[in-house]
Amino acid sequence: MKPSALTRISLRTVALGYLFVLLLLPLIIILWRTFENGIGAFIDSITTPAAISAFQLSLLIVAIVVPVNVVFGVVTAIALVRGRFPGRNLVQGIVDLPFAVSPVVVGVALILFWGAGGWLGGLEDLGLKVIFNLPGMVIATIFVTLPFVVREVEPVLHEIGDDQEQAAATLGASRWQTFWRITLPAIRWGLTYGVVLTVARALGEFGAVIMVSSALPGQSLTLTLLVHGRYINDHNSFGAYCAATLLMGMALVVLLLMTLLERKRDAK
Repeated sequence: MKPSALTRISLRTVALGYLFVLLLLPLIIILWRTFENGIGAFIDSITTPAAISAFQLSLLIVAIVVPVNVVFGVVTAIALVRGRFPGRNLVQGIVDLPFAVSPVVVGVALILFWGAGGWLGGLEDLGLKVIFNLPGMVIATIFVTLPFVVREVEPVLHEIGDDQEQAAATLGASRWQTFWRITLPAIRWGLTYGVVLTVARALGEFGAVIMVSSALPGQSLTLTLLVHGRYINDHNSFGAYCAATLLMGMALVVLLLMTLLERKRDAK
């Protein structure tokens, strides 16, 4: 039964109103509070030493996490699609685990594992400090971004099949040559899309990172922690809005890249 025009208009109005209240209105308020004192005040707020170091640390974490997830994600996706081995379903579950587990739980687990008194807590006596330091933040971010490359590459591998790979092997190509010349070009759009999602998730991660970070400026303070610290601890709402706007601008760039990649992928 086809809905009436009034029903369609009502549903669209409810949906748009829901999106406006839930998404657009908060963004408008943040932008208004950010630029109410002028763009100069905004620039001053995001160019403080703490903000600059937080921005640099966020980019550093992304720069470490993305290559690790690319290598792990591609290898895991190929193993899950092309391989048949004991424990395959277990690996599938582990890949999806970050979707089901709260990031805060991840942070607590890392503290119990790497912290003082944990299984590997003794490494701190050897000079390797993981918790409340950059390594712990990187590990936490790697965990929460684990599934994206795998889940974007896996369906592409299913779609292309392995006929070309088998033909290359028959002609004498090594596994590395087959991967570099056959597999990688075929999965490049799925891989790129997974990388973009990983970057977006890594930039916005808060729950797991705050558990394993000291949140000290210049040491372990990311942009998300800067927003939290300015708003909650320093009661600097304007500074928090400015940092949030910077994060939002970075997210919009990532969203634009996702849109462009999606269009290119659909055009192929």
